[in-house]
Amino acid sequence: MRVVIEKAKRTLSLWDGANEVLQARIALGRVPVGAKSREGDGRTPEGVYRICIAKENGKYGLSLGLNYPNTEDARLAWQQGEIDHSTLEAVEAAIRERHRPPWGSPLGGEIYLHEGAVDTDWTQGCIALSKVDMKTLWAYRDRIEDVLIRP
Repeated sequence: MRVVIEKAKRTLSLWDGANEVLQARIALGRVPVGAKSREGDGRTPEGVYRICIAKENGKYGLSLGLNYPNTEDARLAWQQGEIDHSTLEAVEAAIRERHRPPWGSPLGGEIYLHEGAVDTDWTQGCIALSKVDMKTLWAYRDRIEDVLIRP
C-alpha cells in the first residue's frame, strides 16, 4: 500500500495497488509551499518516506511518524553545509537499518501524519487529517510501504 500526499491540493490518498482506499482532506505546515529543510521552518517535507513509529496516544491522538529526514534530505543538507558529516552518516545508517532517523539535527524531525483540524494549515510541518480519516489510515498502518509527498 502507498500513501500519496498532494500538498497543493491538500489531499491524502491511500492506495492498495490501483484501488484507492481513502481520499482525505489534510492540513500542512504553517508554511505550506516548499520542502522542509530545517528545524522550525514550518514546512512539510517532500519526497518518499516510510512510517517509522506509530503512537496510539500521540500529542494529537493517533499518529504515524515518518522517517524524515531521509537520505536524500540529509545528502542535500550536507552538500549545502547545513549538517556535518556525522549527522549525514547517522541519517544514512538509520534509513538503511529501517530505524527512526535522528530528530534533533538542524534538519528537524518528528514529522507525523496525525489527527487534527484540516480547515487551515497550522502544523509545524506535519500532515493533519480528520479523526475519522486518521482512524481509517491507522487501520492500514502495518501494510503501508511508503508515503509519497508531492509539492
